[in-house]
Amino acid sequence: MNIISTSVYVGPNVYASIPLIRLVIDLNPHYITQLASMGSEVLENLEKVIPTLKTEQDAKLQHKLEELRQAPQQQIGELVAILALHLQRLAGQKGGAAFSAYCHEDETEILYSYESEEIGIEAGEVVCDMLVALAKAHEAGDQIDLNRDVKGFLRYADRFALGPSALALVQAAEERNIPWYRLNDASLIQVGQGKYQKRIEAALTSGTSHIAVEIAGDKNVCNQLLQDLGLPVPKQRVVYDIDDAVRAARRVGFPVVLKPLDGNHGRGVSVNLTTDEAVEAAFDIAMSEGSAVIVESMLYGDDHRLLVVNGELVAAARRVPGHIVGDGKHNVEALIEIVNQDPRRGVGHENMLTKIELDEQALKLLAEKGYDKDSIPAKDEVVYLRRTANISTGGTAIDVTDTIHPENKLMAERAIRAVGLDIGAVDFLTTDITKSYRDIGGGICEVNAGPGLRMHISPSEGPSRDVGGKIMDMLFPQGSQSRVPIAAITGTNGKTTCSRMLAHILKMAGHVVGQTSTDAVYIDGNVTVKGDMTGPVSAKMVLRDPSVDIAVLETARGGIVRSGLGYQFCDVGAVLNVSSDHLGLGGVDTLDGLAEVKRVIAEVTKDTVVLNADNAYTLKMAGHSPAKHIMYVTRDAENKLVREHIRLGKRAVVLEKGLNGDQIVIYENGTQIPLIWTHLIPATLEGKAIHNVENAMFAAGMAYALGKNLDQIRIGLRTFDNTFFQSPGRMNVFDKHGFRVILDYGHNEAAVGAMTELVDRLNPRGRRLLGVTCPGDRRDEDVVAIAAKVAGHFDEYYCHRDDDLRGRAPDETPKIMRDALIQLGVPESRIHIVEQEEDSLAAVLTEAQVDDLVLFFCENITRSWKQIVHFTPEFNIENDHETLELKIAEQGFDIPEGYHAVSNDRGVMILPRG
Repeated sequence: MNIISTSVYVGPNVYASIPLIRLVIDLNPHYITQLASMGSEVLENLEKVIPTLKTEQDAKLQHKLEELRQAPQQQIGELVAILALHLQRLAGQKGGAAFSAYCHEDETEILYSYESEEIGIEAGEVVCDMLVALAKAHEAGDQIDLNRDVKGFLRYADRFALGPSALALVQAAEERNIPWYRLNDASLIQVGQGKYQKRIEAALTSGTSHIAVEIAGDKNVCNQLLQDLGLPVPKQRVVYDIDDAVRAARRVGFPVVLKPLDGNHGRGVSVNLTTDEAVEAAFDIAMSEGSAVIVESMLYGDDHRLLVVNGELVAAARRVPGHIVGDGKHNVEALIEIVNQDPRRGVGHENMLTKIELDEQALKLLAEKGYDKDSIPAKDEVVYLRRTANISTGGTAIDVTDTIHPENKLMAERAIRAVGLDIGAVDFLTTDITKSYRDIGGGICEVNAGPGLRMHISPSEGPSRDVGGKIMDMLFPQGSQSRVPIAAITGTNGKTTCSRMLAHILKMAGHVVGQTSTDAVYIDGNVTVKGDMTGPVSAKMVLRDPSVDIAVLETARGGIVRSGLGYQFCDVGAVLNVSSDHLGLGGVDTLDGLAEVKRVIAEVTKDTVVLNADNAYTLKMAGHSPAKHIMYVTRDAENKLVREHIRLGKRAVVLEKGLNGDQIVIYENGTQIPLIWTHLIPATLEGKAIHNVENAMFAAGMAYALGKNLDQIRIGLRTFDNTFFQSPGRMNVFDKHGFRVILDYGHNEAAVGAMTELVDRLNPRGRRLLGVTCPGDRRDEDVVAIAAKVAGHFDEYYCHRDDDLRGRAPDETPKIMRDALIQLGVPESRIHIVEQEEDSLAAVLTEAQVDDLVLFFCENITRSWKQIVHFTPEFNIENDHETLELKIAEQGFDIPEGYHAVSNDRGVMILPRG
């Protein structure tokens, strides 16, 4: 059972609205036969090591498990998916109930949900290993213990799982609809997006003062600071050698405590020292954990941890050192094992409590009682194995938040404010937390920056405290923003231009825009990463940038199919169109299948989904979107569906025809809102580039839905053009050679057709020359369809290929194009095969004469544009007097005798001959 391929969907995808892992598994018939012969033994063996299989609560999963118990081989894929879910749950992951499987002869495709990508993938791989091991053992007649596999998986999962404190924080973020991103394998987490983001690492935040952390970490400075404010602290001295330690202890007065100057988690701390010898021994222990040693007077009482967030005490717990309670039967070692079986206990900080270790410190404390590891304590006898009450060394916690005295509460709040921490904890010793320290004594033995939260989240006794929620409320007070508005755009054609238009409108309106596109990621108009950046990785790049306050995310088919979306939802989504492109790739073979992929954007849009009412596939998506508003875009002013939509007071963008030209009009609440004449939008070439008129309509509609006013939208559209520098590869026009060149990246039937229609509307005075190609990974019928769009519209055809052959022979695509053009009636003499893109462009530019129009489709946009700009025509435009005079005569003007016409960059001039 080999895993052939693994796909990780990080957000909504074509299968579900939640993250999924997709595995394609090679089913070895031999192993399947062995599993079939085992019948119910398969699950019986697995239940021994995955106990949650027996207690499954979900009715659907329970029913499926019962089916699999009888015939595991029939639905092996579903068995793998269910087991992968249960392994994740065993590791403490949320593990949803989403699973499915599709069998294809000797392969099965499975899908299951996950929380951590690494843990989810490992779960699938371990399950396959376990099933193979079961089959092999059955064949050999051997007994098998799968505990080793499960324990190995749990150890692996522990490396990637969030600790209790970090987990409480992200859960609190999710409850408040605050997005979060894990930034490393530890607990560094970003909460919020773009300019609203904050960072947390356990109980440290991006707002935590570094100076405050330094003060808390320097126990001597902290002690002095609190003492100066009249807060209860022990007498204290800092020492650097044993002799100084002994002298300091005598001056402070026995009993004393020795601890590292800059230690943590109770390491190196020795308490209740009453002799010089005890101080000397404790000095070496403390010095090994810090840069110096503190000697301070001994405080008596129970150890309390008082947690303060944003100046307010939010939780208090009494901490009890790690201990065992005798039962009169078991020895110390056995009692420790019993205590450590508590599922809440783990290694280090991995779980709510920490396992107790029978180490040197524990043996020393036992020896002081005359015990060793084999001693049997009396029934109900409490035997302490630690001097300090830290949870990280095996201690337990009892919640006392509701009973702490108000003066003790105020004391803790003052202490944390004095240090300057946004989140901090006071370690406070007192005999009775319900009474004021002013009456019964007590004192602060330590202030902690970045304190652990687990004792408050899941105390051994008492109610849990929502400390994660308190921290989130501090970082994002009620009413504050945590998300940047997201505009997501997809479609077969126009999405790059539309994204650029919308980003330009928003930038002109004063936003710092994060934009993804097919050529780069842009932050505030500046390129950050080049390449096809339309997938989830680039989306996260934008949403994690600290300067971005709005995101425009071009979202392509490939990214959705491979990895899903990089965001859970968008505020405004647009599906421009669905037409033939990339069919036969990535498992998408039909237009209906392509529409399902593009529809994901409509399915995750919350506020306004903008749909093309002139496209049957996009029109159907309205019924699948949960958006509050459906906004239709149509070039047909008489579209009946849109007119009814408008009559009902809903939103639409319509291209209205008028005596003075075409006008883009927005409708809302039955009101007609004229926006702009299309000939005033530079990117439309005076309204002739209809496909860019439509792109402008979508950009305008989305900007309107994002709350931009009409003037902001107009300014954006009127200052966006189709130059190479503003929109590379999208209808870039060059007019300085005496003939017009239009460079475009169009690579499918619809895009090529739109540009051909533009050439027809421009109606050039001279010839029409075409350089045409098609990506090598498209089907033969796609090449033929492109040929059908251009046949009969041009005078000369230059067929070339892309630089990237994508599996084709060097001349294969151009020949298919040529043959198709001949079949469509284009004379063979008008068709030229020039394989290389550079050579084809050079040939068509050389062929062009004054007044001709060249339309060239390319793959390498930058190289082609440079080639056009630096091309030198063989004819001299400025001295082509005969051609110029003919033009002038056609306009009804006469040239005086003795004069002739000359042209240059400034225009045409009538000058004396000579």
